[in-house]
Amino acid sequence: MPAEPGAAALRVAVDGPELAGPEALAAAIADRLPALGRGAVVVPATGFYRPASLRLEHGRTDPDARYTDWLDVGALNREVLAPVGPGGSGEYLPVLWDLERDRAARLPRRPVPAGAVLLVAGALLQGVGLALDVVVHLRVGPAARRRRTPPEEAWALPAYDRYDDEVDPAALADAVVLADHADRPALVLGGRLS
Repeated sequence: MPAEPGAAALRVAVDGPELAGPEALAAAIADRLPALGRGAVVVPATGFYRPASLRLEHGRTDPDARYTDWLDVGALNREVLAPVGPGGSGEYLPVLWDLERDRAARLPRRPVPAGAVLLVAGALLQGVGLALDVVVHLRVGPAARRRRTPPEEAWALPAYDRYDDEVDPAALADAVVLADHADRPALVLGGRLS
């Protein structure tokens, strides 16, 4: 699929819970695209999480905050997706916020290669207003999420249940990878599960 006319890059989300490895899949895709004549860059959604004072305002284990307060959607659109979209400058910010230090990353903007694919990888990316051209959703069903989530991260499970109920990411996606079993993924094109 080509980028929209006037766009520097095709904007693709690789959306899925962390346990499904959206960043790893995005990196694997980016590694293969140059052989097909397309440049590629990966932008981790975690680089656009809000500062801890906002993200964790309701505590470190609030599933509602995980669902609504962690990702800075405006910054991701403004600093990455709009600049590589139609009429944009063609330069994107690879990371806005350094989570480890909890401060601005202060990285310079980078040019996206002409005709490239820009992959935004992370969790809970659909239904929030991101300017995307294509979405690949890594679907992990509720039972598999509970089975595969470490006990110390189980507090976040209601956020993913809410995402499934309110957004229905598998129905919105252009392609769905069924990832209940990490060693046996299955691709469903069109985002429709029967």
